[in-house]
Amino acid sequence: MGFLNRFSLSRDMGIDLGTANTLVYVSGKGIVLQEPSVVAIDQELKIPLAVGNEAKKMLGRTPGNVIAIRPLKDGVIADFDTAELMLKHFIRRVHQGRTLVAPRIVIGIPSGVTGVERRAVIEAASQAGARDVRLIDEPIAAAIGSGLPVAEATGNMIIDIGGGTTEVAVLSLQGTVLSESVRVAGDELNEAIIQYMKKVHNLVIGERTAEDIKIGIGSAYPTLENDDVTMEVRGLHLLSGLPRTITIKGPEIRESMSEPLSVIIEAVKRTLERTPPELAADIIDRGIMLAGGGALMKGLDTLISHETGIVTHVAADPLSCVVLGTGRVLENFKLLERVFSGRSRNL
Repeated sequence: MGFLNRFSLSRDMGIDLGTANTLVYVSGKGIVLQEPSVVAIDQELKIPLAVGNEAKKMLGRTPGNVIAIRPLKDGVIADFDTAELMLKHFIRRVHQGRTLVAPRIVIGIPSGVTGVERRAVIEAASQAGARDVRLIDEPIAAAIGSGLPVAEATGNMIIDIGGGTTEVAVLSLQGTVLSESVRVAGDELNEAIIQYMKKVHNLVIGERTAEDIKIGIGSAYPTLENDDVTMEVRGLHLLSGLPRTITIKGPEIRESMSEPLSVIIEAVKRTLERTPPELAADIIDRGIMLAGGGALMKGLDTLISHETGIVTHVAADPLSCVVLGTGRVLENFKLLERVFSGRSRNL
C-alpha cells in the first residue's frame, strides 16, 4: 500500500486550465507541461489530429476539413467535448501511458464563473480520468504561486491577467475578501490590435500575428524605449486584396489597446474602493502583485502604479503563478484545504 501511496502522490496534478495555455504541475516533479489550449480536429472523421503546440501552428492555416479549436473562451469551457479530449491528452502525456492510480487534480478557475461552469470543469476532469477534482479560484492560486502570505491576517492584492479573464482580488487568511472578474484580457488586447490594423491601415491580420505584435512592440505606458520601436507586419490589404507589408510603431499599438486596458484599470479601482480600511492600509504597505501572461506586457505595472498610486510588482514567474499555486496546495493539502471554492468539491 505504501508503494501505491507514493505512486499516487507522484501523479497528483495541479492544472491551470487557461484560455490561451494549459499548464500542468505534478507533485514532487514541478511543472511538467506548458502548451497552448488548442485542439485540431478532422471534421469528417471526428478525430483529433493535434493538441497543444502542434495544433496552435495550424490556427488560421487549416484546409477545409480540419478545424483548430480553442475549447475555452473567457476562462470557461466553451466546447465541452474538445476540452475533455484536450485534458485526456495532457493527462496521458503526464502519466506517460501509465494509469495505475487515478490522480487527484486541483484546477484553477476564474472567480467569476457560475455554478454550471464550475460543474462543467469538474465533469470534464472526471471524464478525463481524475479520481478527485477540486477547484481553486485563480486569484488565490496565483497569490500562493507568487509567494504572497495568504495564510496571514494581512491584506494582499493580486491582479491575474490571463488570456480570457482578468481577476482582481483582495485576500486574507486563506480566503477572498472581495474580488472582481472581467472578461477582458489578452484575447481582447489581440482583438483590439486586429481591429486597429483593419481600420487605420486597411490590413487584415490573424490572431497569431496580433499576438506577435503585442509581445514584440506592445506597451501599456509611454517610455522612450517603447516609443522608438517599430515592426514589419504582413497581412492582406483590404483595398487591393493582395498581401502587403507595412511598418508600425510602438505608440500606435499602445493607443489601439487603450480601451481594453482602461477596463482592467477600472476593475482595479473598483476593487480598491470597496476594500476595508485595514486591508487597504496593508496593500499600500505591501503593494499590488501582478500575475498571469498579461503581466509580461511592458509598462503595465507602471500604468497601474500611476493610476492607483500604489506600488505594483510583477511576480517572478507570472505565467506559472496559478499552476505553481495549485501545486503548493496539492503538496500542503491539509494545511491549505480551506482555499478550495466552497461549491466546487468533487461530485
